[in-house]
Amino acid sequence: MTPILRTDRLILSPYRPEDEDVFVALLGDEEVCRWMGQDRVPEEEIRAIFHAILHEIYAKNMFDVWAVWSDGVYVGHAEIKKTGNVDGYEMIAALVKESRGRGVGNELVRGLLHYAADTLQLDEVYGMVGAENAASLALGKKLGFTHVRDVVADDGTVTKMLVLPTGNRQAPDTSPATASAR
Repeated sequence: MTPILRTDRLILSPYRPEDEDVFVALLGDEEVCRWMGQDRVPEEEIRAIFHAILHEIYAKNMFDVWAVWSDGVYVGHAEIKKTGNVDGYEMIAALVKESRGRGVGNELVRGLLHYAADTLQLDEVYGMVGAENAASLALGKKLGFTHVRDVVADDGTVTKMLVLPTGNRQAPDTSPATASAR
């Protein structure tokens, strides 16, 4: 079961049915889609994804998916899961436009790293970042992620595969963004 995580400013909680519209708005944002490496899809498909999170992913305990909140306002989305993109677990985070550039991404990723190391006992986590996503690449570098390789899609777009060891506590100091599961 996806736990509730807390950092200094953020609460990561499983999605609830009433969160559907904020989820749809986030994944309907053209910039979010571009940085997540996915095509924009019709609203009906995003709503189907949301219902799959509620009724399949959570029900089958497939992986952790969170709505991210700050002071009661939806600020983003986060996941940690095994994917075909990497040989291990991938961390995924997306923020609403209004939350970018305020340190929210830094705090969110630090909280996820803490959870990955301490609760999931992962030795490392991966991130897939678009080669043109300067802000996310800078954050990854600041947090100690290292470049593994470039992944080139059929359309020529490049995604950077990054990795950060966690099991040997080489993760960055998480004191400003300590996550706790309940």
